[in-house]
Amino acid sequence: MTEQSSAPQESIEQSKEPGFRIQRIYLKDLSLEQPNAPQILLVASEPQVQVEIDISVAPLSEGIFEVALSSTVTAKVDTKVLFLVEAKQAGIFEFSNIPVEQIDPMLGIACPTILYPYLRSNIADIISRAGFQPIHLNEINFHGMYEHRLMQAQQEAAAKEGAATESKPH
Repeated sequence: MTEQSSAPQESIEQSKEPGFRIQRIYLKDLSLEQPNAPQILLVASEPQVQVEIDISVAPLSEGIFEVALSSTVTAKVDTKVLFLVEAKQAGIFEFSNIPVEQIDPMLGIACPTILYPYLRSNIADIISRAGFQPIHLNEINFHGMYEHRLMQAQQEAAAKEGAATESKPH
């Protein structure tokens, strides 16, 4: 016989402690194109690989957000595309009792850091299943990316403010 506690368990919402919880991590989209197959598969050149990464955040309800990490991996031999992979790894994250000013950095740094290993694995897997050597994406400094985006947004806001004051009649 097992003992059960009669004290009710507090959920993340009921507790006054700050809380961060991963509700779900999922592969939202994945596609592979080989537009020049099979001819390009006979070329023995080493491909040039270009990787693009983007982060998007969408509020779902109070304190619950979807964070999606999108990547496009393009491999070319000369000017012809060997393959193109588009992937979107997403997660649903819940925040409670966390100051608003701390949520944005968590959405831009912590959540993408959690999602990235899943994205890397899915991309490497689909590339190897297509018959190519897997491409292992390099680590990403999401903190640096976040700081860069913040600086860009501040510069754009300052430029807009400067343009608005210049266009006003004196």
